[in-house]
Amino acid sequence: MASTPKGVKKMKLDYSVDRTTYDGFIKTCVRKGYTPSTVLEGLMKKYVETA
Repeated sequence: MASTPKGVKKMKLDYSVDRTTYDGFIKTCVRKGYTPSTVLEGLMKKYVETA
């Protein structure tokens, strides 16, 4: 029997966001060369550290 390797488990987020805010966020991510998920992960980590 094969076991699955241990690693980082990912969560899928499902939130309702204003369309103009979402579009602006995606455009900024593309311009800076980041993926939206890495930006959100970084913001979440900073928030948890400072909260």
